[in-house]
Order: sequence, then structure tokens, then C-alpha cells
Amino acid sequence: MAQDISSAEKPSSITARTPFDLSRLWRRQLDHYPPARQRYSYLAITVLSTVVLYYELYVQGAVATTIITTYGVGFTKFVMIAVVGSLLGAFASLAAGLADRWGRANLVTGGLFVTGLLVLFGLPMAPNVDVYAAFFILLSIVEGMVLVATPALIRDFSPQMGRATAMGFWTLGPVLGSLLVTTISSNTLDSHPDWQFQFRVCGAIGVIVAVIALLGLRELSPALRDQLMVSLRDRALIEARAAGIDPDRALEGQWRQMLKLDVLGSAFAISVYLIFYYISVGFFVVYFATVFDYPEARANALANWYWLSTAIALVASGFLSDRLRVRKPFMIGGALLSAGAIAVFASLSTETETGYYHFATVLVLIGSGTGFAYCAWMASFTETVERHNPAATATGLAVWAWINRIVVTLALAGFTLALPAVSTLVDQGHHVSEISARYQPQLETLRALEPPTKTAILSGTQDPGVREVAVEQLVRSGLAADVATADARLRQLATDPIPRADQEFLATEGPVVTAAMKDNPAQWQRWWFVCLIGQLAFIPLVFVMAGRWSPKRAREDEARHQVYIEQEMKKLGITESSGAQ
Repeated sequence: MAQDISSAEKPSSITARTPFDLSRLWRRQLDHYPPARQRYSYLAITVLSTVVLYYELYVQGAVATTIITTYGVGFTKFVMIAVVGSLLGAFASLAAGLADRWGRANLVTGGLFVTGLLVLFGLPMAPNVDVYAAFFILLSIVEGMVLVATPALIRDFSPQMGRATAMGFWTLGPVLGSLLVTTISSNTLDSHPDWQFQFRVCGAIGVIVAVIALLGLRELSPALRDQLMVSLRDRALIEARAAGIDPDRALEGQWRQMLKLDVLGSAFAISVYLIFYYISVGFFVVYFATVFDYPEARANALANWYWLSTAIALVASGFLSDRLRVRKPFMIGGALLSAGAIAVFASLSTETETGYYHFATVLVLIGSGTGFAYCAWMASFTETVERHNPAATATGLAVWAWINRIVVTLALAGFTLALPAVSTLVDQGHHVSEISARYQPQLETLRALEPPTKTAILSGTQDPGVREVAVEQLVRSGLAADVATADARLRQLATDPIPRADQEFLATEGPVVTAAMKDNPAQWQRWWFVCLIGQLAFIPLVFVMAGRWSPKRAREDEARHQVYIEQEMKKLGITESSGAQ
């Protein structure tokens, strides 16, 4: 007699409990594949959680220069905080490969509470840079673990035929997280210049989302998620087979299975491809502030063009990739577009007169290419992992996350070595600018005097002959129109003198800062070309991944799979009354 696999007749263990059962808060496994409405709600919560996690990790980038000034920390040390956080986060990602045993939904929910509280209370209340660094590194470790579980949940609730669309929304996480950072900061920094305000807003949002995940996020049981689902029509067969699956046995040899060229190579490829993105997240503000003299709010507003175009491209790429049933053409096309635009962006680094909307146009092209390539890659990567073992999804994603964070760690370390001028401008440039602005008339006067005369005037001499020579030099230089104006400038030097400490600082650091300002654009340009190399290295490794190039061949594969599913269901005597929901 045929079995009738229906969610109406066999409700999951979650829905069978009473609404007041507190165990729902930690017992989150679903014994049957959920209907459409529930599935979409779980996907939505997972995407929302991902957005907030990236928002919390990236928020410091919007106020990086202010944090550096507040704590009096050097730029290199500030970057090294991110380097250590990224490195430890890499190994936390490997630990998250155990998410299959711990529970993916519990890992996400617990992580959201930890990160939310760290950003809301820990980081903005840090009394010194060492405490701030400890909290940020802890944030990076937790983020490294949770951001393995979230794409695994997306994979669980999305069959391959809808995988790119679902992954398109998941990959919105880092982009919308960045967009939240720049949108909120660009609209609030003028009214709330203290950097702590940005963290408190972010932390409050994080805690709210943690509560939503606590109440609403669920996951499939290991027996269900350990199987390959190509389309929703596979649901009845998967549920029928679930009873006979041993999750522990399905995971035997999972790490060895992931140490393959198609998994390791593609993970490395996307990591180097995204170096431009990761540097942009942390240092767009620093770049536009030190090269083009943009204030924080304007730099963040410009970055919005990049994040918004990337977000739109991610969703569009997912939809089109699923509709055409192919991934690789989108990866190659997107990479070529973004690489070409990055080459243009790099060339503009030394063109300091480049306009705001010129930059915006180039950033839109980079963002569009990145969105098309990254979304298709995420879908293809999970399908590549499934080709080896569907039960090892979390393991494969952990390997990717580890490689990704190791590459980011090396990129950040290389960044500080490749751009010494940035460190000089961030560390000493701000104080040089403050002194120059505060004592601008006095400095102009001193620059117009010849060295012996300047030394005598600064010594406080009252010798009429020296003052007469000084007046003559100021008039001759054109700084003073007449003797009276020149005399007034000399009196200002006496009544409002530049402090000796500031004079010494300018004498020592002024030339260094001036040289750094000259070298800085070219150093940034070289770094953007390094990012371009990473983009180009991505392209050949696309060829080792799973998936067809031709939509026609992909549809033929789909038809053969459907015949196989129907044959298997017939053997087991199953009818699919629940249908594809």
C-alpha cells in the first residue's frame, strides 16, 4: 500500500509541542521538511541574522579614524587588532564544523546574543585600547563560528534549483551589513560625532535580532539535511529515507572528503577575489580621507553606491542563475566586469581631482560584477561540497571560512606593509593638521622669513634691526601688503606664539607627513592593483567547480534527476501528496 507523506498528517516535533513548552527555545530540530511559509520565515531569519552579524563586525570601519584618535593608538596597531581577530576567527570557523552536532540554529542564536551584548556594552565602554582589542577579537571569534552555521541553514532550506536565489539573499548579509554601517553613520555622525553612538545603535539592533532568532529560528534534523535535494519534488523521498539514515555514519571521513582541489581551490579563489571588498569594508573611509580629503560622512555616503549596487546584483544574479540553471557563466562574467572596473579605480588613485560621481560610477560597476560573481559562487560551492557528501555541508563551509579568514589575515598584514604612508598620515597627520589650522597665520609668517631671521624672532628678540629686516622680508614675499601689516603679523607671533612642543613636533613630523602625503596615492594605487591580481586569479579556478556551462545541458540533468526520483519513489511505494510547496 502506498505511503502518503504529508506534513498535515505527520507534523514535526516542533509543531507538536504546546506553545508554552520552554524546551522550544533550544530543541529546534524539525523532523519533517517544513511547508513554504515556515521555510521562508526560517530563511528570512537566517538572512537577517547574517546582515546583523556583519553590521556588528564592520561598524568600527565607519569611525576608524575617530577611534584611533580617541585611544591615541597607531594605525598599524589598530589594523593588527583586526589581523589577530581574523586569524583566531579562522580557527573558530573550523570548530564550527561541529555545528552538525551542536545544532546550527542554537549556534546562530547564542552567537547573536554574545555579539549583540559585546557591541552594545563591551566595545563602547572599553576604557583603553587593550580592552577594546580584547572585545573586538572575541567578537571576531564568535562571528567566525556563527557565519559557518548561517550559510549551512540556507543550504538546508533551499533545494539546488532555488539555491542561487537563496544564496543571493544570504550574500546580502555582508553587503547590507556594510550598507547599514555607511547609511546610519553618514546620517548620524554630524549630530552624534562620538564613535560610541554607532556601536550602541548597532548593538541594540543585534540584541533585537537575537530575540527574533531565539523565538523563530529552526533547523532540519540531521537525517533530513544529510541528503541531497535538487528540487522540492524530492521532499517525499527524502522524508521516507530519513528514518534509515545514521547521521554519525554519514559524517565519517567528512574532513578528508573536503580536502579536494574543487573544494580547496574554489575556497581560495573566492577569498583572493574578495580582497578588494574586505579592504573596502575596513578602510574606504581612510582611503578617501587621506587621499581625497573626504570627511567621514562623505566617504561613507560614497561607499553606499558600492554596497547598494552589489546588493542589487546579488539578488538579480541568484534569480537569473536559477532560471538558467547555470552558475559558471555568472562567475566569469561578474569577475571580468569587476576586475576591469578595479583597474580603472586603481588608475584614479593618483588623480586627486576626480569627482564624487565619477567614483560612484566606477564603484557601481565593481559592485555589480562582485554581486554576480559572489552569489553564483556560493550556490556552486555548496553544490560542489554536496558532490562529495551532502552530510558534510557544515564541514565544507568551515573549510571555506578558514581559508577565507587566513587570506584576509595575510591581506591585512600585507596592507600595513605596503602602505606605510597611511600609517604616517593617520598617526601624525591629524595632529599636524590641527596645529596648522590653529596657528595658520603664524606659520605663514614664519615660512616667509629667512632662517636666520626666523630663529631670531622665535627667540623673542627685541632688536629693532632684526624686526626691521623681518618686516622687509614679509613685504617682499607678498604676505604683507605694507609695513603696518607686516608689523601686525610679527606682534601676533609674540602675543599668540606657537608652543615650543608644537614647534618641535612640526619640525620633526611635518616633513615626514608632507612626504607621506606625496607618496600615499601611489601606494594605494599599487595596493588596488594587488586586489586586481586577486580578481584575475579567481577566474581559472571556476573551472574546477560543480555545475554546467550550458543551460540546455543543465535542464537535461534536471530531467534525468526527476526520472530517477520517480523511479525511487515507485520502488518504495510512495505518493507525493504534499507536492512541491
